[in-house]
Amino acid sequence: MSFRRAFEGTLLEILRTRALLSVAVLSVLFYAFYYPAPYAHQVVERLPVVLVDADHSAVSRAILRNLETANEIVVTADVPDMAAARAIVRARRAEGILLLPRGLSAALLAGRPGTGIAVWLNGAYLLRAEAVGKSIATAIAATAQRGLARLPDRLATVAPAVSTHPLYNTTEGYRDYIFPAVANVILQQTLLFSVARLVAERRRKGRWARGGRAFVGTWAACTTIGTLAALLYFGLVFWFQDIPHGGNIPALLLVAPLFAATVAALAILVGSVVRSGDDALKLLIPTSIPFVFLTGFAWPLFAMPPWVQAIAWTIPVTPAMHIFVPLNQMDATLGEVRGAVLMLLAQCAIFALVGYVRLATTPVLPSEPITV
Repeated sequence: MSFRRAFEGTLLEILRTRALLSVAVLSVLFYAFYYPAPYAHQVVERLPVVLVDADHSAVSRAILRNLETANEIVVTADVPDMAAARAIVRARRAEGILLLPRGLSAALLAGRPGTGIAVWLNGAYLLRAEAVGKSIATAIAATAQRGLARLPDRLATVAPAVSTHPLYNTTEGYRDYIFPAVANVILQQTLLFSVARLVAERRRKGRWARGGRAFVGTWAACTTIGTLAALLYFGLVFWFQDIPHGGNIPALLLVAPLFAATVAALAILVGSVVRSGDDALKLLIPTSIPFVFLTGFAWPLFAMPPWVQAIAWTIPVTPAMHIFVPLNQMDATLGEVRGAVLMLLAQCAIFALVGYVRLATTPVLPSEPITV
């Protein structure tokens, strides 16, 4: 079979086969808009908080005034005890409880250790809990600073003003942090599932054509689909979702095909060792969540055990994560991510070579694949 026939035949088979089309194309489009949707309102505003003021002092009233100026929260109730406050939170009429204990003002003035302000937050929504906690902490710090500023110079210790500005995640939102990283996992898994199923089903039905040209043509077609999906995400989807993007575009255009080729080569290899397309999905679907955590965006790779790091760097999405996020969000140069690029090149060469040996140079019969 010629390269052209293999290339065109693979593209047409993917587009004409419902199972392959739904994974390789439709699911890519679906996740592009479905996954960021829960985090669309990533800037929290006016979330309700219950106040339990047991001190009834000038300090507690100052804290309340500072809280009223915060955009993130609003004090909806001032209740006498914790039982009433917990009832409001359990009824989902508030997101947190702020307790100002009795004797707070006197303890702060006397400098007694062990006296503080208690905050309980609803942890079911990560972004909301973080915003509520940050607002309360800011109000308390502002109150303490103003109180200390009125003390004699020998007792006052006023912290200098500090202005912070995020460099990359300018909204400091959860969506702008998580989606650029998870997008790489989505691109890998959708291409991996569809290509592995394609190859496995061809072999099961005895339709896999031996030969180097057929192998390269199939690989090139799958790489083309993966490249188009990556460019769609890093271009149109990031722009439409208003996610920080538009860094080193020339480098992205160079590396995106390499990432797609590496994933396609791994998928072809997986398809060569399973009995059917269903077996390929059974093997690959449970890997999605582990791959998310192995990439190093939720927990840094250097903090993982060495053997876990070694496993992580055998997966294409790990170097991809350390390439695309810096290039797209941080305007990094290709030289600054050269280590991850070299790792992706090594993976691509190994996966393609092993897949070529299995499928292009040796007879592969339907009875040969191992069962998973």
